[in-house]
Amino acid sequence: MSMTMRAIPALLLAPLAACAVTQTAPTATAVPPSANPPAGMQYLYGSGESAAISQQAWNALLTYVAAKAKARPADSVVLAEGSTLEAPRFLPCGNKPLAAVFDVDETVMLNTGYEYHDARTGKGYNAADWDAWEKTGEGAVGPVPGADRALPALRQMGVTVIFNTNRASANAQGTARAIRAAGLGEAVHGQTLYLSGDDAMGSRKDGRRWTIAGKYCVIAMGGDQLGDFSDLFNIGQPVTARRAATVQASVAALWGNGWFVMPNPVYGSGLKGGFDDIFPMDKRWAPPAVGEK
Repeated sequence: MSMTMRAIPALLLAPLAACAVTQTAPTATAVPPSANPPAGMQYLYGSGESAAISQQAWNALLTYVAAKAKARPADSVVLAEGSTLEAPRFLPCGNKPLAAVFDVDETVMLNTGYEYHDARTGKGYNAADWDAWEKTGEGAVGPVPGADRALPALRQMGVTVIFNTNRASANAQGTARAIRAAGLGEAVHGQTLYLSGDDAMGSRKDGRRWTIAGKYCVIAMGGDQLGDFSDLFNIGQPVTARRAATVQASVAALWGNGWFVMPNPVYGSGLKGGFDDIFPMDKRWAPPAVGEK
């Protein structure tokens, strides 16, 4: 995920405007924006449905990787430089060792403590708070359901687990501690942990993916944002075009077949679009007027 692209759901902010009151003195504690967490947080961090989807994805990934590890592929699942989504080309594997590459936040690890802070304060994403969380939050993280089972299983198959995250390279130690605390094993910066700031591309991940694919045959990737698979999904195209790109034949076959997506309705590049983007004119409905059939 890219925390710089984090989208703040309107339902998290709207209650603050509705609850504005005149105060004679500042209060020590921020007023919660609502009685309950936002719907997206309820779903991702609390629901059985979200946990089931995550487990389903990890089960499918393990089945896929087990088959690929036995029948060594000629190509990785990392798009080659200069490739397009319409005509994808993939980096060759050669004799490189096998690896699987994952985003961290809300892909293998849940930032439950930070999202609690977010929901209770109603502040939305705050860069200073997030930086502090990267440094100190390891006590309030947990695994995405199934990740703590799947990652050790991948390592048992001889597949190196590599993390490619947009957490800051300056906070590498805190990120490694959090990954360990979530029960996901060890991560070593520059070897099995790649971070924003490791190259000149900032929050774009393709450069890091190419670096990893230069050393490994990447047979699977997992993420909660499309940018966890290719930066080509985040080049400023309209919402409708971006969605269409994921279902075109050249890309559609990759989902569950090398590229694995985890649910995240809380933040990110997927939370965009107005009524015209989301609801096409030919798919709109309203109840018939009284007396009409």
